[in-house]
Amino acid sequence: MEIFEATSFDITELSQLFNDYHIFYKQPSDAAACRKFIAERLQNRDSTIFVVRNETEIFGFAQLYPLFSSVQMKKLWLLNDLFVKQSSRRKGIARMLIERCRELAVETDAYGLLLETGKNNMEGNKLYPAEDFILLDNSNFYFWNTSLSE
Repeated sequence: MEIFEATSFDITELSQLFNDYHIFYKQPSDAAACRKFIAERLQNRDSTIFVVRNETEIFGFAQLYPLFSSVQMKKLWLLNDLFVKQSSRRKGIARMLIERCRELAVETDAYGLLLETGKNNMEGNKLYPAEDFILLDNSNFYFWNTSLSE
């Protein structure tokens, strides 16, 4: 297994895994929409996606979006998606992906990585502190949904 930045050659398999990720987060399965979304991210280069794979199979992925910290006056990466196939978990793949995301932050002289996970994601909520991510208690994150304005 090795880690690579995803390319257009990965769209089919990566979008299938992205659909599994959606299902994990209790979203409806929509393979066509997932394929379109991943293809657009790669084509527009508005996210960076890393995949762990061998010659024949993708085992997991991480997708990051660039942000900026005005206070720090530096780039900040949002580690928005991290997912490993159910059959490939507990083999160090998530840790490989996190390490590659850290390397990207260093390579781009970023302030750091920001991530959010569901309170019910028990595995993630164990993994991230074990990987030196700090649960922020001095910030309030708020969300506004466009559907609320209708």
